[in-house]
Amino acid sequence: MNFFNYKGNKFCAEGVSIEKIAKDVGTPCYIYSHKTLIRHYTAFDEAFKSVPHLICYSVKANSNIAVLNTFIKQGSGVDIVSGGELFRALKAGANPKKIVYSGVGKKEDEIEYALKTGILMFNVESPEELRAINKIAGRLKKKAGFAIRVNPNVDPKTHPYISTGLKKNKFGIETRQAIQEYIYARNNLKNLTPIGVDCHIGSQITQLSPFVDALKKTKEIINTLRSQGIAVKYLDIGGGLGITYKDEDAPHPSKYGKAVIDETKGLGITLIFEPGRVMVGNAGILVTKVLYTKQGTEKKFIIVDAAMNDLARPSLYGSYHVIKPVKKDGSAKEIIADVVGPICESGDFFVKDRELPEFKSGDLMAIMSGGAYGFSMSSNYNSRPRVAEVMVKGNIFFVVRERETYKDLIKGEKNSL
Repeated sequence: MNFFNYKGNKFCAEGVSIEKIAKDVGTPCYIYSHKTLIRHYTAFDEAFKSVPHLICYSVKANSNIAVLNTFIKQGSGVDIVSGGELFRALKAGANPKKIVYSGVGKKEDEIEYALKTGILMFNVESPEELRAINKIAGRLKKKAGFAIRVNPNVDPKTHPYISTGLKKNKFGIETRQAIQEYIYARNNLKNLTPIGVDCHIGSQITQLSPFVDALKKTKEIINTLRSQGIAVKYLDIGGGLGITYKDEDAPHPSKYGKAVIDETKGLGITLIFEPGRVMVGNAGILVTKVLYTKQGTEKKFIIVDAAMNDLARPSLYGSYHVIKPVKKDGSAKEIIADVVGPICESGDFFVKDRELPEFKSGDLMAIMSGGAYGFSMSSNYNSRPRVAEVMVKGNIFFVVRERETYKDLIKGEKNSL
C-alpha cells in the first residue's frame, strides 16, 4: 500500500497536490512519500519480530540521504556496494555496526575505508577478495568480520539481468568452494573472523519457493561449517522480494517472514535482510510534463520532458510502470500511444502501445513505482541535468535534492590542455 491517491480529480502524495509540487519545483521530479517509507519498513520489520534479525536497507535502490535517514531512524542498518554508498550512509546517520558491505569489486581504498569505519562485516564474493581484505586488515591492525556470499544455483524466476544466484552469474562462490574458503580463512588468514553466511539470489522475486530453496541449501552450509568448528552467527538472506508494478502477485512481507522463520527454525542464528525495492519502489513516483503529441502513420507519440536518463528501467528491462494523469479529465478519451522522452535513442521510452488517457501538451503525468532504481540509476546522458527529488510528509513537502544546473554538468572539466 502507498499514499499516492486521488482527492477529487487531483492526484496527491499524502496531503499535498502533485500539481502544486510540480508548479513549485518544476518537472521532471521524483516525489517520495515519507508515510509510505515508514509503512513499508514497519511491515518488513514486524514480519520478523519473533526472531533475532537485522534489516540492512539496500542503498543501491535509492540512495538519497533523506530516504536513508528515514529508515535509519526506524532502527535500520544498511547494505552497501561501494565506498560512495558507505559515505552516504554515514552522512545519513547509519550505525557502522549495522553496515554490511556487498559487491563483487571492492577496491583497496574502499575496503580500507570500511575497516576504519568499523562495519559489521564484508560479504565476500571471491577467494582473491578474501585474501585482499585479510592483507589490508593486517596492515591496519584490524580484525575484519566476513561472510562468504554463497551461490546456491537457484533460479529466482526473474529477469535475467537481475538474477544473481545461478552458476552462470558473476556473484558469489559455489557451495563446495565456499566451505573450503571458510576453512582456509580460519587456518591461514588471521586478520579475518568468519561471522556469517550470505546468500542473495536476485531481485523482483514474486514467488516464495526460490527463497525457500536457497535457504535449504544455505542451512546445509551452516551445519557443515559448525561441524568444522566454524561457528557463524549471522545468516544474510539478502533482498529480492518483489513488488507490484502491474499485476504481479508479490508476497506480503508477513508471508515471506513466515516462510523464512519456518525454514530457519532451530538454527539459532541472527537473520540479516537487505530489502531495497520492496521498501522504496512504490513509495516514489516520477512526475513529468507533456511537451508535444505527434501522430505518426502507424502510432501516436506522447513526448514528455522526462527521459531514459531519468528512469532507465523501461529501456533497460522492458519494465512496466503504471501511468496516471495528475489531473483527471472525465471527458478525455482513451487512445493507444507510446510515451517517449527527448533523448536521441529509440530506446528512450516509458510506455509502448498502451491504452492511455488522451494527454495533451502541458498535462502532467505520474509514472508510478519509481522509488527504486529510478534516480539512483539516472545519468547526465545528452547533457541533461539530473532532476529534483522531493519528500512529502503529511501536508508539507521538502526538496531533498536540488535539481542540477548546467554549471553542475561541467564541474571539474577543463576546456583547454
